[in-house]
Amino acid sequence: MDTNHVEDIKQRVVIDAPIDKVWKKVSTAEGIAAWFMPNDFQPEVGHEFHLQSPFGPSPCKVIEIDAPYRLSFMWDTDGWVVSFILKKVGEKTEFTLIHGGWKHPDEIVPKAQDKNAVIRDRMNAGWEGITQKLRKVVEG
Repeated sequence: MDTNHVEDIKQRVVIDAPIDKVWKKVSTAEGIAAWFMPNDFQPEVGHEFHLQSPFGPSPCKVIEIDAPYRLSFMWDTDGWVVSFILKKVGEKTEFTLIHGGWKHPDEIVPKAQDKNAVIRDRMNAGWEGITQKLRKVVEG
């Protein structure tokens, strides 16, 4: 294990819906707002957008799109990268969220004013709830 960096957050959930239905909820501004945060996302590589987080607007940039399987974006100014990975599992869809780009555990995350290790644990719990909310929204 690399002790110089905090481990990536990985959350996985199986959604009882076809991949195209899940993709619409993770690759459109309206879809993302329904389970995550208000935003002005557009599914174009290079598009700069904002997520309206509890700490104020977070600048983001789309860095990868491979519809309907993968979408990645840079989140905020600390080097975070968030990826949504979708995989067809029969009639269902496996959705994996990866939040990477963490720094040294003791380094302070400026906006949150706390250590990377603390923020990562807090966000891991948050992402767990958010991915379950996505499942409920899609299956709704």
